[in-house]
Amino acid sequence: MKNSVNRELPDDLMKKLNYKGFDTTDIGHPDIQRVAPKVHVTTGNDKVVDSIEDVVKKTVKDGMTISFHHHFRNGDFVFNKVMRIIIDLGIKDLTLAPSSLTGVMNDMVIEAIKKGTITNITSSGMRGSLGDFVSHGGLKNPVIFRSHGNRARAIEHGDIKIDVAFLGVPNADKLGNANGMQGDAVFGSLGYALMDAQYADRVVLLTDNIMPYPNTPASIKQTQVDYVVKVDKVGDPDKIGSGATRFTKDPKELKIASTVNDVIVNSPYFKDGFSFQTGSGGAALAVTRYLRQAMIDNKIKASFALGGITKPTTDLLDEGLVSRVMDVQDFDKGAAESMHTNPNQQEIDASWYADPDNKGAMVDQLDVVILSALEIDTGFNVNVMTGSDGVIRGAVGGHQDAATAKLTIISAPLVRGRIATVVPKVTTNVTPGDSVDVLVTEYGIAINPRRKDLQEAFANLPGVPVYTIEELQKMAEAKVGKPKPLEFTDRTVALVEYRDGSIIDAIHEVKD
Repeated sequence: MKNSVNRELPDDLMKKLNYKGFDTTDIGHPDIQRVAPKVHVTTGNDKVVDSIEDVVKKTVKDGMTISFHHHFRNGDFVFNKVMRIIIDLGIKDLTLAPSSLTGVMNDMVIEAIKKGTITNITSSGMRGSLGDFVSHGGLKNPVIFRSHGNRARAIEHGDIKIDVAFLGVPNADKLGNANGMQGDAVFGSLGYALMDAQYADRVVLLTDNIMPYPNTPASIKQTQVDYVVKVDKVGDPDKIGSGATRFTKDPKELKIASTVNDVIVNSPYFKDGFSFQTGSGGAALAVTRYLRQAMIDNKIKASFALGGITKPTTDLLDEGLVSRVMDVQDFDKGAAESMHTNPNQQEIDASWYADPDNKGAMVDQLDVVILSALEIDTGFNVNVMTGSDGVIRGAVGGHQDAATAKLTIISAPLVRGRIATVVPKVTTNVTPGDSVDVLVTEYGIAINPRRKDLQEAFANLPGVPVYTIEELQKMAEAKVGKPKPLEFTDRTVALVEYRDGSIIDAIHEVKD
């Protein structure tokens, strides 16, 4: 079968898993019945235990679904500690359902798959050796990739039913009141972990810092927690932001960032009280700096900034250029520390951030968002999941969620090395073209034809050439030539959900 963006989907899996193909970005207004967790009533006055192994033996059984969060990023020590014990105990047939998978987890996940411990995975993304392993058929069942908002939706609907959540935190008291703002391994917002804490049948906190009771502010509350495990070290704070945030000096990235800023400033949305979300990459951080100066020059202040937060964004808050920062995840130490000291930096969970099936997600109020792309095609469809070789090497993240903004900008170079970014057809469709308004490259911009208003607004931008996206695609092809078509087997190794739970694309096994 094919969905509305003309992607071929596997009939057998669609029927087996009771999926619908992606149809439209319009979510509508459904009536939703949410689920509730099973509660094991606890009346004791101390939940602290010394052994991860004892907790695992009490809680994890064959066939269960277990979850983790990725706020520690590559500084995470919790995942490998827990999974080592689960593997060694011989537990089998688990579904792994973390908010995302980071490189520090890869070797352990591959070992768990090979030993039959993990047979299903749902996540926002995967990279490196694990992405390569799955892309070549290493996992028994297809991975289900979901955006951050869609993961929240799936948990609240019961599509993901978490039996045990193992959540690393930089502090907790003896009953499980915890936050991400105090201790040696602070990471700020617990936005993604809050969903697990609220909906998992069993919640296990792991920390190296037991605080006096009651520990406040409490992001995770004692009413949600079953066990608190004291460990030697929960994570490495110096690696939380590694690889995620960097200030660029690359002329190409600076050119793209400058042009993105020109697009924002000359759009109808750049006015007092506008809202925005940027990202954590080099070009995105540069956009934040350019935008800061434009706001000062034009005496404009933003109502709120959203999403994964970096220090350049919290600096805007400190300067009074942004009234509120709505924080679902922090990408660096500066942003994490700011949440502890500035009451206008509000911790939000993933549902508040981007669940399409609630009474009002923050992404629905976004005026401007800047997103990246591995590929974008002539239909403005975006791939952030698979590389030019067809191998999984990315994450949906909040890409689909934030693309609902009034002005969605994709910033990407025309080519990367000898690989075109603007292509006739993306390898994997993650964010549909109906969500995308403007593509910004170092050579110029392309405006989605459906946005006649933006075509008029940007027709005479000084120093910014305007092309059709077909022209940019031909320009990229002229630079690097036509690539050899990728070869895949018929086997589906992953399904990519749209934010409403429908299937927007299938990823096939890469031929050796």
